[in-house]
Amino acid sequence: MISERMEKQLDFIVAIDALKDITRQSITTGSRRQENDAEHSWHLAVMAMILSEYAEDQTIDIAKVISMVLIHDLVEIYAGDTYCYDEKGYEDKAEREQEAADRLFNMLPEDQTQRMMSLWQEFEEMETKEAAFAATLDRFQPLLLNYNTEGHTWQRPGITSEKVLKRTEIAKERVPQLYEYIERLIQRSIERGMLKP
Repeated sequence: MISERMEKQLDFIVAIDALKDITRQSITTGSRRQENDAEHSWHLAVMAMILSEYAEDQTIDIAKVISMVLIHDLVEIYAGDTYCYDEKGYEDKAEREQEAADRLFNMLPEDQTQRMMSLWQEFEEMETKEAAFAATLDRFQPLLLNYNTEGHTWQRPGITSEKVLKRTEIAKERVPQLYEYIERLIQRSIERGMLKP
């Protein structure tokens, strides 16, 4: 007989399948279709495994980073994806996402609700070494996709290298080697006419 705990867990697992339907602004390098949030989260998890050696603090808990990147966008099932350069969308983003987190994570048994909420909030605050590394990857991945798709989302009005640099600035202290690469990609993007200076 299925327990109430397992029933809650399975309901949550079915609910988060909706993440596959949340499209992002970035396009994939292969098919050039918009990526979805589930693909983005998977990509970040693999990046965390591969790039962990570049974290400034090598005592980083990479399993925790992977957990964060896998759940950080689950709230977008209810809150929707907010484009990182959409100033209007950011006005109520925190409120929308907190409501979504309450709705979604409370589907789980209490102990797992607290764990998910704690990981999600830690990621949002970007203060711990794990959250800062996870946030760095979250900001680097769209840049990497943009660079490899002729600056697809950078072609929108108002997107400049200054905005892209500001968005990825967290890497400067936390993952300096990666930040050097980010600066190089941005410079190349300007030179190739994919990104406005």
